[in-house]
Amino acid sequence: MKKRILVTGGTGYIGSHTVVELQNSGYEVIIVDNLSNSRADVVDNIEQITGERPAFEKVDCLDYAGLDGVFAKYPGIEGIIHFAASKAVGESVQKPLLYYRNNLVSLINILELMPKHGVKGIIFSSSCTVYGQPDILPVTEQAPIKKAESPYGNTKQVNEEIIRDTIASGSPIHAILLRYFNPIGAHPTALIGELPNGVPQNLIPYLTQTAIGIREKLSVFGDDYDTPDGSCIRDYIYVVDLAKAHVVAMNRILEDKQKDKVEVFNIGTGRGVSVLELINKFEEATGVKLNYQITGRRAGDIEKVWADPTYANTELGWKAGTSIEDTLRSAWKWQLKLRENGIM
Repeated sequence: MKKRILVTGGTGYIGSHTVVELQNSGYEVIIVDNLSNSRADVVDNIEQITGERPAFEKVDCLDYAGLDGVFAKYPGIEGIIHFAASKAVGESVQKPLLYYRNNLVSLINILELMPKHGVKGIIFSSSCTVYGQPDILPVTEQAPIKKAESPYGNTKQVNEEIIRDTIASGSPIHAILLRYFNPIGAHPTALIGELPNGVPQNLIPYLTQTAIGIREKLSVFGDDYDTPDGSCIRDYIYVVDLAKAHVVAMNRILEDKQKDKVEVFNIGTGRGVSVLELINKFEEATGVKLNYQITGRRAGDIEKVWADPTYANTELGWKAGTSIEDTLRSAWKWQLKLRENGIM
């Protein structure tokens, strides 16, 4: 019998790609999502890719009784991957209370329900934002957690602390915290990808929407940072590579291979790419010229960060293997598919 996994935020960008990889690896998946930043037809597209339809429940993770009902309806859930959260740095600066409510209470509800329903482990969708601006690059898991530069980053820090404190109190659960760097790209089928509601808050969907003419121009926030070309540097990881890391982490929990009840892994490529370099690589990979302008710095942005993924490479046996060019081509293919389908 297949092992049951609950994926919160499973119709979202990273969530949907992870559901695909979980199903391809033989897991039965139940998705919980309130569809606040995703579409219900993602479930159809997951089925098209994998040949298997995940169960879907439209429930908000802030709704304790609703979540409790999902566990009752699908007994025997062994693991949870928790993606459901508000995730835009800029928006969090403008709407901090929305972020604190959404991101903290949803996790608290899940952690309370796990022991009640015999769920063994949780993989938490964390972020490299917990490191702030690191003193040493590339950043390892041992780097100090710095004061967050945004309410979004702070929710990730606090959520990690909530998980640690809950497990230290004697809660019979295990956890793996995956600190992502910057996920980009789309599934090679172009059936799922990043499709934010409204104006995109993340770089790549705004970039591809500009390339196809939906947005007039792309803003590059600052060219006066202490980097080779003055623009911010990030570690851009292909979303499918990231999704596969979740499968490996879930296997590790369910097969009792953890060294500690709470483990942390950096999930990145180990290479920093600047915003201007990324724009150049997109133009080279697709042959499409991009209309962009340099504007002032954006509140909450850090200057440069990229991962040292050695621990994840050696301990999990996972590695990001997709080139930045292939990743950007997949994002453009997804944008073209959206246009073909009359969506964008």
